[in-house]
This record gives sequence, structure tokens and C-alpha cells, in this order.
Amino acid sequence: MALDLEEQEQIDEFKVWWHLHGNKVIWGVIAFLLLAGGWRAWETWQYKQAVEASMMFDSAVQAASTNDLKATKDTTARIMENQTRSAYATPAAWLAGRVNYESGNLKSARAQYEFALEHAKDDGLKQLARLRLAGILFEEKDYPGALALLNESYALAFQGLAAQLKGDVLVEQGKTAEARASYKLALEKLDDKSSLKPLVEIRLDALGG
Repeated sequence: MALDLEEQEQIDEFKVWWHLHGNKVIWGVIAFLLLAGGWRAWETWQYKQAVEASMMFDSAVQAASTNDLKATKDTTARIMENQTRSAYATPAAWLAGRVNYESGNLKSARAQYEFALEHAKDDGLKQLARLRLAGILFEEKDYPGALALLNESYALAFQGLAAQLKGDVLVEQGKTAEARASYKLALEKLDDKSSLKPLVEIRLDALGG
């Protein structure tokens, strides 16, 4: 069927437009396909990374439960180094910090808790890491550093722990009145069933007044 004049003009106009812009359209389509394929590849890679991190963390937990310190440290180190953005990086640092602390390696424990504090996405984990780090600084006799962390804002669940540790730091600094106030705050904030509460009461009584 023969084309009428109007249809032929439209075809001619399209040919001219395609001559001018055809390459751009082709490259645009190619770029879109590459982008879509790249995004799917990225999602697949992310999923594989998450699965790998999960398996590694399970291995680290099992190693810790059997007191295999070397395996625990090696595995958690790989997670923190290679899976920094995964959800398991902070728990791995937390686990490594606990293992190092219990084995008397305060320097390594401090580094792990600093990592956890920097990378934690959950505010609760961040506050726990801050408390752990403050405790290590206290043991290292870095009292100003410990107080700086303890003076940060804490959720209600952690306020008793922070106040108790702050009281300990203030005692070592000879600030008896401030320590007493901090211990009293700890007693207010700690749960009645907390095993720390009797210890805080003993420390408070020891200060007198």
C-alpha cells in the first residue's frame, strides 16, 4: 500500500532526526542495559558478601565458645577488614574486644571497641561500645578520656552502668563528693535485680557522708 504524502514526510523527518541523534539513542540504551545489569550484579555481590560474613561470624562465635582465641581473633579480623560495611562488622569487633579483654590484651581490646564505636549503626551498640571503651581507659588510668566518654548521653538502660563507672573514675581522681553523687545516681538508674546494685551500695558506704 503506497504511503501518502504526509506519511512520507514523517518518515523523511524521522530519518533526518535519526541521522542526527541515532547514535545517542543507541548509546543511551546500551548505558541503561549496562547500568541495570551492573545493579543486579551489585545486589548479587552484596548478598554473597552478607552470606559470607554471616558464616564467618558464626565460626568466630563457635571458636570463642571453645576458647580458641587464635581462631576467634583471626576470623573477626577478617570480617572487620573485608566486611567493614556488613552488619557483622560491629558484632565481630565487639566479640574480638571481649576476647582480647578477657585474655588481658587491653591494647587490642581498646582498638576493637574503638572500631565498634566508629562503625556501629545501631545506637544501642554504639553506647555499649562507648561504655566498654570507657572501662578500658579507666583501667589504663586515662581518667579524663574515660570521663569524656561517660559524660556522653546514654539511653535509660545504660545510665546506671555509666553512672557507676563514672563514680569509680571520680574516686580514683579523689573527687569524693562527685563520686558519691554519681553512685547515688547509679542506684536510682540500675534495675533492682541488677547484680551491680549491691556493689554500688558498698562503694557508696565506703565513701561515708
